[in-house]
Amino acid sequence: MQQITRVRPSRLLEGVRYPDEDRLRSYVAAGVLTHETLIGAFRAAFRLHADRLALAGPEGHYTYAELDEATDRLGAALLALGMQPLDRAIFQCGNSNELLMTFFACLKAGIVPLCSLQSFRKLEIGYLGNLCGARLHVVQGDDAKFDDVAFAESMQDEVGSLEFILQARGERRGRAVLLADLIRDMPLDTAREHLAAVRHEPFQVAVFQLSGGSTGVPKIIPRFQNEYLYNMRAVAARNRYTPEDVLFFPTPYMHNLNMGCFFGPFLLTGATVTVSPDLSEANLQGLVRDYAPTWLGVAGPILARIAPELAKADANAKARRNFIAPKNGANLERLTGSPTWHIFGMTEGTIMFTGPDDAPDLRESSVGRPVSAYDEVRIVQPGTEDPVAEGEAGEALFRGPYTIRGYYKSEKEDGQRFTPDGFYRSGDLMRSCTVEGKPYYFFCGRIKDVVDRGGEKINAEELENVINQHPHVLACAVVGMPDKVYGERVCAFVIPKSGGTQLSLPVLNAFLEETGLAKFKWPERLEVTAEFPLTASGKLSKALLRERIIRTLAAEVAAPAATEASQGN
Repeated sequence: MQQITRVRPSRLLEGVRYPDEDRLRSYVAAGVLTHETLIGAFRAAFRLHADRLALAGPEGHYTYAELDEATDRLGAALLALGMQPLDRAIFQCGNSNELLMTFFACLKAGIVPLCSLQSFRKLEIGYLGNLCGARLHVVQGDDAKFDDVAFAESMQDEVGSLEFILQARGERRGRAVLLADLIRDMPLDTAREHLAAVRHEPFQVAVFQLSGGSTGVPKIIPRFQNEYLYNMRAVAARNRYTPEDVLFFPTPYMHNLNMGCFFGPFLLTGATVTVSPDLSEANLQGLVRDYAPTWLGVAGPILARIAPELAKADANAKARRNFIAPKNGANLERLTGSPTWHIFGMTEGTIMFTGPDDAPDLRESSVGRPVSAYDEVRIVQPGTEDPVAEGEAGEALFRGPYTIRGYYKSEKEDGQRFTPDGFYRSGDLMRSCTVEGKPYYFFCGRIKDVVDRGGEKINAEELENVINQHPHVLACAVVGMPDKVYGERVCAFVIPKSGGTQLSLPVLNAFLEETGLAKFKWPERLEVTAEFPLTASGKLSKALLRERIIRTLAAEVAAPAATEASQGN
């Protein structure tokens, strides 16, 4: 048992809701949370695996030792520039070696990354920058479609605290400093001397993540040194990552999904992370061909782009691959010939996975179990603390060693988001069942992801799960479309499998009738599409799908009126 000492950092950041001390002490006493820091663990991994390949891709390779040296130089250079430990840096940069270098350099310097996305603009950057008092703005610098350096300069007028602009790539311009110049001009011995003076504390903020909501401005989520480390280690242990593993997960690195569950745990393990600066077929297929990834995330259009390369694999190669999916894993497994594991996760904390020890029916239908034995889950009647019976759907509440206690500068609103005893109200609908003494969870959709058809509530997730079983359906998203009589009717957007273009609404509904699904839940319109629109964080955007069907309906109404007018003339 660890000796329980101080569980508060020496400096408390304004606006940060630090976890309850009693619960922290109980986790420390149990050996769950340690007095290690996130960056301390990464430093140890960089040294232990010095000669192994850390980053690999079309723009070059970095061993762990090379990554360690470059990030030491850059971290010290940021301090020499004028940044201070616990200052905030807004990241607005696409996936690249430089992005990962800057992230680890900030951790080493004690600078808190605010993990925004490259696609953010004035509304999001202005709001977030002012909210957290950011001093550094990290931009890509070679985006052919957007002058992000000029944008960063304009944001200095909007965010008074923004003093420095770091340009990750390209030819230096404007008031930015260039990453390569900072690394080049900082001697390694000097860098390590500067960094040795930085104090890292296990219970202090390490990263400002963002909520993954698809509407409104994201909320800031403080993640702390030792709990984020525990999060990553628990994921690595559940999925049994090894130094021989290779990651292909080209979603945004600054999103918690990738950071907390994939590239972060991989680099703690000594494995290899593949890096592609864009999502072109050539680069993505090259990563699959050249590095034989063992773990793959294929959200959005990624699967179609790498499918030709995946198909070349023999049985042994397919068996070595592991795919990650939030749902519909059985379908992805049939398509790829490789095991697929469901994931459920929140930037706020609790992560769940299915795994090889789970029964086939649980692997196909559930999101598995939490990665930590100390994760607590309650299923309650939505908006209450009243538990539902096992097997019934209700709102999932979460508490645990790596689940937050509050959002940044949001204490008043947090009264509705957390129970008095610290459980986070997720807004997710789940049900649970116990198998051989182990709880398994089944994701049933979001509380608000419901179509109200004349008073009949149709859960979109439930309907999607059934439609996804159709042999010609690759993926489905259900939204409500406006209707004068019922208020809303069901519209199903479907990406067909290759050769499945003959899919029609009557064919789909005949299938739903065969499955025994109640008729009032059947879609009343089918929209076949090549891909789904995504949010800035890489998630399917139902808001954009609703806008699309509203525009389509409006155009259909306008067309006959235009025809009648022309005939009248």
